[in-house]
Amino acid sequence: MAKALEGVKILDFTHVQSGPTCTQLLAWFGADVIKVEKSGEGDATRGQLRDIPDADSLYFTMLNHNKRSITVNTKTQKGKEILERLIKECDVLVENFAPGALDRMGFSWERIQELNPMMIMASVKGFGPGPYEDCKVYENVAQCAGGSASTTGFDDGPPMVTGAQIGDSGTGLHLALGIVTALYQRTHSGRGQKVLAAMQDAVLNLCRVKLRDQQRLERNGLMQEYPQFPNGEFGDSVPRAGNASGGGQPGWIVKCKGWEKDPNAYMYVIVQAPVWEAVCKVIGREDWITDVRFASPMARLPHLMEIFAEIEKWTMTMTKFEVMDILNKYDIPCGPILSMKEIAEEPALRATGTVVEVDHPIRGKYLTVGNPIKMSDSPTEVTRSPLLGEHTDEILSELGYTTDDLIALRHDKVI
Repeated sequence: MAKALEGVKILDFTHVQSGPTCTQLLAWFGADVIKVEKSGEGDATRGQLRDIPDADSLYFTMLNHNKRSITVNTKTQKGKEILERLIKECDVLVENFAPGALDRMGFSWERIQELNPMMIMASVKGFGPGPYEDCKVYENVAQCAGGSASTTGFDDGPPMVTGAQIGDSGTGLHLALGIVTALYQRTHSGRGQKVLAAMQDAVLNLCRVKLRDQQRLERNGLMQEYPQFPNGEFGDSVPRAGNASGGGQPGWIVKCKGWEKDPNAYMYVIVQAPVWEAVCKVIGREDWITDVRFASPMARLPHLMEIFAEIEKWTMTMTKFEVMDILNKYDIPCGPILSMKEIAEEPALRATGTVVEVDHPIRGKYLTVGNPIKMSDSPTEVTRSPLLGEHTDEILSELGYTTDDLIALRHDKVI
């Protein structure tokens, strides 16, 4: 069965996380991703956070599946000639260098268009055009600049970053969508184009409900679904809302049996209007059904903490999975707080390919996250990440280089 992106060639100049997230996703969909790495060194993450000496780190392997690796000394003229031939052969060039790095290498957008007018050049940058566009950005910086940190945490504490890599991996996902959209447009226009995903922009896109709330706050002075209502105070910007739902459905995290020793023995429970009576019956508070204080969703808002405190008394008598089973019988929205250990060991996630076991020639078997997007006609097979320069000869041979050429290039330290 053909893959969705079979026949598409990606020239991958990315490193660390944001760019490799993008190109790995494209590789999972069948694109031929050629990862260009520096001779003798490669992607910096190959050696970062190593758990096995002299083996590529999990940081690298989990972001570079299904790719081929070529090592090229781009500072040499022959190395630049290799890149020129690759640009002519490929459909997309993806990079997350510092601003201006490609220009200094001699591969400006204008030069790339000369070599291949149909080339799509996709870039990850920290900030879009503006006063900060030349600033260096990492994951947590993006979360802070994109509005996530200021709206995460509890109101009586400092801003907090989230454990989800919404700055790096989130931007990579946005860039992948931009690339496939540009590929589709090229089928009509016959032209390549530049695609930019700024990390600040991607984080803000994922925080759009908070920009919504900023405007609501400015208009009304308060937001009734936030825990600051009715007894707290609202300032002039969206406050941190603890575990309140961003969608307006009242929700909170409550303790379950074993919480004293297990930091993840908790449950998220949403008390929405259609299941209010069911919630009351399940926790043994049928008297609330006719209580005027709880007669409507608006009436219940000032009493949410009282409601969740009573729910917590009930959930603390059972494990989070027992709570899950009972609440689901009544269609009460809920979810257990799953630890990474529980996720890694969950059979259902293995069965769907969301968690995959991969075998590596040096580090052995390890777990990785598989393709989160499932397609009926383009199933994903997750293959291991490449060793440094593993496919150099293979890729250059496809470009027309002979065995003697390869020997000469090695002698000249080009590859």
